[in-house]
Amino acid sequence: MRHVIALDVGGTGMKAALVGDDGALLHRARRATGRERGPDAVVGTILDFAAELRAYGVEHYGAPAAAAGIAVPGIVDEEQGVAAYAANLGWRDVPLRDLLARRLGVPVALGHDVRTGGLAEGRIGAGKGADRFLFVPLGTGIAGAIGIDGRVESGAHGFAGEIGHVVVRPSGTPCPCGQRGCLERYASASAVSEAWAAACGDPEADAADCAKAVASGDPNAVRVWQEAVDSLADGLVTALTLLDPRTLIIGGGLAEAGEVLFQPLRDAVRQRVTFQKLPTIVPAALGDTAGCLGAGLLARDLLDSTALDSTAVDPTGLDPTDPSEVTA
Repeated sequence: MRHVIALDVGGTGMKAALVGDDGALLHRARRATGRERGPDAVVGTILDFAAELRAYGVEHYGAPAAAAGIAVPGIVDEEQGVAAYAANLGWRDVPLRDLLARRLGVPVALGHDVRTGGLAEGRIGAGKGADRFLFVPLGTGIAGAIGIDGRVESGAHGFAGEIGHVVVRPSGTPCPCGQRGCLERYASASAVSEAWAAACGDPEADAADCAKAVASGDPNAVRVWQEAVDSLADGLVTALTLLDPRTLIIGGGLAEAGEVLFQPLRDAVRQRVTFQKLPTIVPAALGDTAGCLGAGLLARDLLDSTALDSTAVDPTGLDPTDPSEVTA
């Protein structure tokens, strides 16, 4: 059975799958990144994990994976296949695509984690069928993925979609990026957690607790939540003014609050638009599997593009049919 390897690398853990031609998840696995052992150890863990997945495919499906896709955090040069920088993993300028290709003996696609998750949401998730979408996960920070006709735009330098660093409160809270008043300092899950912990006096309280308190009518929680929603709406209206998406997909931890978030958010965005067309605002559908599914799509796209190009050359320089050249 033809299949591909899909890897989604996070700050502390990795999710992986073998994905069939029909998009079915044939096998799933998880592994800690081991970042406490340093960036070189993280890269080694990724390579070993991928090799184990290749071996599983040989054992259970009679052949190794035909390609692999990997999604990583931080700054990613997708064209060159380089993981340029990731603060939470400690690496710089890692030629991850080439390292994996040589280890596996197959073509490899490298993608940014949020853009890769957005690719999956756009094609097979909440944005399926939309020609233009914007995917915005609200987690520790806020990023975005700009979807255009089935692909995700990375920008000239790999920074497209960084909506979390749109300034929504000039001269506001300092951001680690060097600006003040960035959206993610007000509307990320971590920002809401911080604001609610201060408001309720419980240092252990988080955004999920705030959402529960909002649902129960706590006025302090409603105030904290509305401030976050207003900031988020300001940032989203800036984005939709520039991008004119047909569908706006909201994911991440904060979106788990459901209509506690979406009802006031839809109202706030509607109140702010003037000439702009209001997009459909929907919750993400794929949860924490989006990155892994997106990595599988990257790998399958790679196979499709190779099949269309009869002159394509294997970038690994290896013969995957020769066991002496491939480390399993």
